[in-house]
Amino acid sequence: MTSIGGGMGIAVLPDVFSYTNQIVNLALVGNENEFVLVDAGMPKSADEIIEMIAEHFGEQARPSAIILTHGHFDHVGSLVELLENWRVPVYAHELEIPYLTGKKDYPPGDPSVDAGIVAKLSPMFPNHGINIGEQVKAFPQDGSIPHMPGWKWIHTPGHTPGHVSLFREEDRALIAGDAFVTVKQESLYKVLTQTQEISGPPRYYTTDWEAAYQSVKKLEALKPEIAVTGHGLPMNGEELRENLSYLTANFREMAMPKNSRYTN
Repeated sequence: MTSIGGGMGIAVLPDVFSYTNQIVNLALVGNENEFVLVDAGMPKSADEIIEMIAEHFGEQARPSAIILTHGHFDHVGSLVELLENWRVPVYAHELEIPYLTGKKDYPPGDPSVDAGIVAKLSPMFPNHGINIGEQVKAFPQDGSIPHMPGWKWIHTPGHTPGHVSLFREEDRALIAGDAFVTVKQESLYKVLTQTQEISGPPRYYTTDWEAAYQSVKKLEALKPEIAVTGHGLPMNGEELRENLSYLTANFREMAMPKNSRYTN
């Protein structure tokens, strides 16, 4: 399953490049002297990701680290294979590490959350954790992110227990992960066409809706100027602020499913 944006990238800022791997976004943050890879895409995409980085930064380029917003299969699908090519550290929230070291699996997708085909297919999506052992490290407690000067990590749970978003105060740039997205991820048509609309976290994988609501409120309070999300096109300026404010004010109606095994 690949959207019309699959294989394409957008220079969001001079040092932030968003790339769509099939239906999920990953990001390069930095420049040719030092950069990090944020998230690791879909399964069996390592060669594509390595080629994308080579085209962007040169044949010998490799990230100083891989930063994870969370560990769902579409965000770590090629991580193990990438680490076979690059012996680089991986950073994630401490609550996400059990899913990255073979100790826990995520709950399965919930098809009852929406009538869309993607939601109905979600129980078939991989929900198992991966095991990268000691290569994964917890983020520093002071909020800083190694190899990302000026950025801080923000705990935005709900979609997963250890989900984080990344924020830079200087230009109010936000890498939101799946705390909120800019496409209705449950709808196959909207995913494939990348129809832009602000939405809460993907419903079929979100297990703590009250925490998800508080996370969106936390990000809205930052008043981001531009946001790269885990799914959908980047959004910026007044459009972003107005849409994020509207999502926050109407979260229960817009984002929360009427039926879900995880709602309560």
